[in-house]
Amino acid sequence: MRFNRAITPIKVLSFDLDDTLYNNHPIILGAIKAMHSYLQAIPEWAAKGGDYWLECRHHIGETQPHLQSDVTQWRKVALAYGLSQLNLTAEEITRHTHGAYQAFADARSQITVADSVLTLLDNLAQKYTLIAITNGNVEVDKFNLAGVFKKVYLAGPDGEAKPSDALFQRACRDLDIVPAHILHIGDSLDTDVQGANHAGCQSVWLNNQDTPYGYKGLADIEISDIHQLQALC
Repeated sequence: MRFNRAITPIKVLSFDLDDTLYNNHPIILGAIKAMHSYLQAIPEWAAKGGDYWLECRHHIGETQPHLQSDVTQWRKVALAYGLSQLNLTAEEITRHTHGAYQAFADARSQITVADSVLTLLDNLAQKYTLIAITNGNVEVDKFNLAGVFKKVYLAGPDGEAKPSDALFQRACRDLDIVPAHILHIGDSLDTDVQGANHAGCQSVWLNNQDTPYGYKGLADIEISDIHQLQALC
């Protein structure tokens, strides 16, 4: 654990979820595969070829850029758009939009957080309020993070995605605290650290991935393993 700045008293620990508390890479790949398997069973969709989904997603991202802060709605709207371009009835479009998204969502929640991480969170919860602030769309109530956090803030429904300060400010209002009382932990310099710093919160960067980032600011604390947070207990 490396301290880049001395931290001030903390009341709340805020966690990013994907790739911070578990490895999300195989999970998201499995979810995308499940969605594509559903769609490929629709002959009209399959006839469009392998790039059709990406074309639909890109089109909606370009024409409705506000949806990029809400990955759930972006995916649903892109599915509905793609299906609407086929020779399908309105009922079929609605049914397949729901079915394809549900295939994605069900696989998206096939997560098991390691027991050692759950123990760490339980130890931290003895001293701090725990919340989650995520740009993703994982449903924590569907796997073994259920009940761990006082509140889970999702980009889109709860505010603009990180690095915007919207989710952090929402948490401060709900918990009746000032931003400096939050220590946010995440794996991304660009979203987690930049967002927390911009909001006036304190930040921890989990630096355990070989990923290039554009943000040049410093986290208050840098760690290479999530279990190093045990030092905060």
